[in-house]
Amino acid sequence: MGRILETELYPPVKAYLIAQGYEVKAEVGSADIVACRDGADPVIVELKTGFTLSLFHQAIARQSMTDAVYVAVARGKGRPFLQSLKRNLQLARRLGLGVITVRLPDGPVEVHLDPAPFTPRKSKPRKDRLLREFSRRVGDPNTGGSTRITLVTAYRQDALRCARHLEENGPSRGADVARATGVSRATRMMADDHYGWFERLERGIYALTPKGRESVSDWAETTG
Repeated sequence: MGRILETELYPPVKAYLIAQGYEVKAEVGSADIVACRDGADPVIVELKTGFTLSLFHQAIARQSMTDAVYVAVARGKGRPFLQSLKRNLQLARRLGLGVITVRLPDGPVEVHLDPAPFTPRKSKPRKDRLLREFSRRVGDPNTGGSTRITLVTAYRQDALRCARHLEENGPSRGADVARATGVSRATRMMADDHYGWFERLERGIYALTPKGRESVSDWAETTG
């Protein structure tokens, strides 16, 4: 199939709306499609060949005329489109917009989402995790907007405290590391060894690996 045109979306969307009892007209004012039925608020549909920020901008602007605003796009194939559809449905739901897809060239129309007011559901467990991480993290070791770099978390800072203690004092018991560093979970952390910094020499006694020794050089920058 060659390049899709927005105008190819119009006939199947129009036919779908007519089947729902609407009178449908195209390019009315700034709207791609306007559908009216029995004196109810008009339905507006904005057409694009795919999801774009511009499409959502247009649809939001139409909400000044009616709450019944949809975006309609050509239905793609495969997993990438389904992932894109899922993400854009989440966005549309938050914006109070409906979402329609049209499978070309045969034209089946599917309404995935109807416009409705949206109130975000708050997650207390997520909020609590956020606040715990904020309160436990020492200083502000990261730069906002950073990507593709290792971020310094409170967990990493605690691991670095344990690593520094072992670097300065040699192999130590987990209880001694916890007491000296203030990291109450030191034994569990060294046993789990998420970063490959610790090795167990015997029951309850841990030492640094070569990788752990390298990590200690980050201490001054990451713990505040």
